[in-house]
Amino acid sequence: MKPSYYKLICVIVLCSMSLSCKKYLDVTPDNVGTLEYAFRNRNEAENYLFSCYATMTQLNNVVNDPGFATSAEIVYPNTLNDHYFNEVGFNMIRGLQTTASPSLNYWDATNGGSSMFQALRRCNTMLENIDKPIDLSASEKKRWIAEVKFLKAYYHYFMIRLYGPMILIKDNNVVNASTDQVKRKRSSVDDSFAYVISLMDEAIPDLPSVIESQATEFGRITKFIAMSVKAEMLTTAASPLFNGNPDYANYKDNDGKPLFSSTYDANKWKLAADACKAAITECEAQGLHLYTTPPTVSVGNVSDKLKKVLTLQAMITDKWEQNPELIWALNYTFGYQGFTIPRMTDKSESLASTYPSTFAVPISMGEMYYSNNGVPINEDKTFDYNNRYNTQVGDDANASYIKSGYTTAKVHFNRELRFYANIGFDGGIWFGNGKIDESSAYYVQARGPYALAGPKSLSATNITGYWPKKLANYLSVYDDVFTSVDFHMPRMRLAGLYLLYAEALNESQGPVADVYTYIDKVRARAGLDGVQASWANFSKNPAKPSTKEGLRDIIHQERRIELAFEGQAGYDLRRWKELQGVLSRPLQGWSINEGEAVNYYRPQTVITPVFGLKDYLWPIQTSDIVVDNNLNQNPYW
Repeated sequence: MKPSYYKLICVIVLCSMSLSCKKYLDVTPDNVGTLEYAFRNRNEAENYLFSCYATMTQLNNVVNDPGFATSAEIVYPNTLNDHYFNEVGFNMIRGLQTTASPSLNYWDATNGGSSMFQALRRCNTMLENIDKPIDLSASEKKRWIAEVKFLKAYYHYFMIRLYGPMILIKDNNVVNASTDQVKRKRSSVDDSFAYVISLMDEAIPDLPSVIESQATEFGRITKFIAMSVKAEMLTTAASPLFNGNPDYANYKDNDGKPLFSSTYDANKWKLAADACKAAITECEAQGLHLYTTPPTVSVGNVSDKLKKVLTLQAMITDKWEQNPELIWALNYTFGYQGFTIPRMTDKSESLASTYPSTFAVPISMGEMYYSNNGVPINEDKTFDYNNRYNTQVGDDANASYIKSGYTTAKVHFNRELRFYANIGFDGGIWFGNGKIDESSAYYVQARGPYALAGPKSLSATNITGYWPKKLANYLSVYDDVFTSVDFHMPRMRLAGLYLLYAEALNESQGPVADVYTYIDKVRARAGLDGVQASWANFSKNPAKPSTKEGLRDIIHQERRIELAFEGQAGYDLRRWKELQGVLSRPLQGWSINEGEAVNYYRPQTVITPVFGLKDYLWPIQTSDIVVDNNLNQNPYW
């Protein structure tokens, strides 16, 4: 373990033990007697700096990340009474969110939520005391201040995405603060975004361009990280949920002040586009580029087709320091590969209760991916969409993706490479798991309870028959023992930034040349032709990319495909105001208990989602509103 990782983890554990039960209203420092000690020298102050990072690192637990758990990209059984983790995040799409005890409650740090208000208090304490260490150099002091301002901005931003109008914790309360002083008011959404952007603008100039000492500082914030996050912040502020949303036109605080602007501001998209382009320029200046080189570690005889699939897998699971596309990830590694890898060996069945393979992808998510012609399967003139659930036998032409001679669904044939890289399915090739030669590669056998990957006990059943293969390192092995080769879940990748720029540019200027350029960069890595050529040659709607509205739909689908399972869709679908539409239809899987292909490939409903207009924003716990008469409940709750 790297020295900085050990030090940071120790700080996180101490912070979790001492702060996890605190309430957000307690923003008066409780550690006044120890501040002199905490900032007596550089080393002690650095420990406090790491405590400011601690909450950020806790956000890497994806089951508690609203962007990951609430997007319906991955569904989870609600019958497990799970001992692996608290599944409240996954259950939110079932309509189980309440005002009495909100799920993923980041306001009060309950039900899977971390303590954001405590994190903000620590950041303010750091800034208030940064002058005390007498052996802290001026250059390091500037950098630390910039890092803490970034963290302070991000914690506020995280809360804005969930709750909308935010209580801005610009400074801590004094020790003898009155009850009225502690009860702070929420700022409007526009003021909330303006504040976090101002913090980012203050932080960016003093952040390092790159991390020079990777052994001791990897994971700390750089200028290109901050510029990329600022671009995402501005894009979120410009998006329909927050930019002139008529659903919130009458939402005011208890003094009658509007908390949302009812006026759409087109200039917000221009600001977002400019910030995206500036971030791209900085990232590329520091050597970042799309991950395009096939992995060479432990790979034997592999066809060019499969090498392309492995490249698309490795861009997520390769080591951080070896991934030229990774803008930002957190120090904690993704800890759920035992939920994403199907059982493929006889010995693996003995570990089913420990590594249950229960992260399930709905059929609708599998159908999100394009055909191999680069257009949606329901638009492709050559794709047999109406008969997609009929069966077809794997042949030599598709042997790199589908087991030759195995009967599977027609919908699994003639798909784009990201489909094969991201989703495990019955009959699909699963390279790795200890076999490094394509000729002996495993394939998934999922039909019925007697199949290796099929339903076993209640706690070891994938309820749809699709696995998020993207979240499994091909070097991890699920056999008589489970050997995990860890990776860091990206929070931002260059491909995502390219698509963010394309989106903002299309919204501000329409379908200009650069919009196509940056979408097509991402598509080319996936083996697809450009948007215009693909739609012109294969789509039933060839003019779609020529309009802002048509190109908007294309960009949204491109982001959902490219960033699938990375914790982005839950936020994207909210800010676009599209999650209600996605969850208006039943989520389906295959008939997993059927052993014969003709019966297995009959979609069945696994979840009937419940999502209303109110669910775009989190509720504030009722007891908080009772305590603080400056608060009122979010709309429609």
